[in-house]
Amino acid sequence: MAEQLNNTRSRDLDKLLLRPGNLVGPTFEPGADLRNDLQEYAKVLVVGAGGLGCELLKDLAFSGFKNLEVIDMDRIDVSNLNRQFLFRFGDVGKPKAEVAAKRVMERVSGVNIVPHFCRIEDKELEFYNDFSIIALGLDSVEARSYINSVACSFLEYDADDNPKEETMKPMVDGGTEGFKGHARVIMPGVTPCFECTIWLFPPQVKFPLCTLAETPRTAAHCIEYAHLIKWDEVRGSKSFDPDDPEHMQWIYSEAVKRAELFGIPGVTYTLTQGVVKNIIPAIASTNAIISAACALETLKIASGCSKTLSNYLTYNGVEGLHTKVTEFVRDKDCLVCGPGILIQLDSSVTLKKFIDQLEDHPKLFLSRVSVTYRGKNLYMQAPAVLEEMTRSNLDKPLYELMDKCGKDVVHVTGAAGKSGTKQSCLRKLRIVFKGIDGVVDMDVANGA
Repeated sequence: MAEQLNNTRSRDLDKLLLRPGNLVGPTFEPGADLRNDLQEYAKVLVVGAGGLGCELLKDLAFSGFKNLEVIDMDRIDVSNLNRQFLFRFGDVGKPKAEVAAKRVMERVSGVNIVPHFCRIEDKELEFYNDFSIIALGLDSVEARSYINSVACSFLEYDADDNPKEETMKPMVDGGTEGFKGHARVIMPGVTPCFECTIWLFPPQVKFPLCTLAETPRTAAHCIEYAHLIKWDEVRGSKSFDPDDPEHMQWIYSEAVKRAELFGIPGVTYTLTQGVVKNIIPAIASTNAIISAACALETLKIASGCSKTLSNYLTYNGVEGLHTKVTEFVRDKDCLVCGPGILIQLDSSVTLKKFIDQLEDHPKLFLSRVSVTYRGKNLYMQAPAVLEEMTRSNLDKPLYELMDKCGKDVVHVTGAAGKSGTKQSCLRKLRIVFKGIDGVVDMDVANGA
């Protein structure tokens, strides 16, 4: 009976995996072994377990992927239930990743989904390197940028600065906003990465502080007044945490008082969450459409059963139904998916001096820097126990910490950007030590 059920479930999938065709990828070899390998060896990470992430988990499980993992730091809120179909009222307050994984495994026999209830920054680099493909179901530019930099950090280049195919970490990214959505394929070093096309995402709307403080006109103004001004006035000793329900409830209550004072309607708890956390409005049907496209592209990458999207699909259902595929061009000088920023140093430069230089580097402006080399933590800002364990390395020469290698790649994480616009990021740096093993002086910005 179980075998008959599996045969029925894989019937449509077999039409793609067991037969040759004219539109297949260059490495496609049809056959039962391909289907079995897809189920046994392909490992996919879904980042985000919200509206799009729930759809992705379900679609990937039904597409033959048996080894899935999902990461999300949020807990289920009652406002999620209208579109995040894996959740029920009784799940409110529970971790999204854990409930989503449990529900899909209950529905799809044979699939194994490992949930991770944590921030994406909490995981080591090697955690992400363990996956064949990373599928993104995020609603944040900052989170996309971070995962993009992580995936691109695994990319290696040969002596001619050509990307090594075996080091590419494919990503499939989906996003929705109301009746609009996009699906894209990112092959680091080949297609544009997220940073190459960051201009596609409009800047977040910001309100002048004078408007918030003196002449609020909308519910959003009242909410931002409570968030940006009132919190610091009353509770400035405590950092605001948007994921703390008590903090969010306080902002909501203050926003209601502000709105009543100026006769402004429309302040709700859901709107307060949306304004403070910059939550993008979502519609279940749009999530389903974009998820289907992302799941199909993931299957194509894993199996080669068809050529992948080239490389950005947009969907617009506002007036009628319009889809368009645009082939964007990769930025060869991209700081994230390129070979890495080249930095030239004397062999005597200590790790501390190297970290200090990164804060003033014209292409980086990195603060609170942590440094890793070939999976080894050279210095970690957090947690406190790792900071204490690696603190002694600060006064050691970086050359010695890099096993006296004349040139190699290190990875640094920290807050990038100038004051007021910083966000978490990971950068790949090509370190060259002058006069070591035949390395000659090179014209590199901000060399020591």
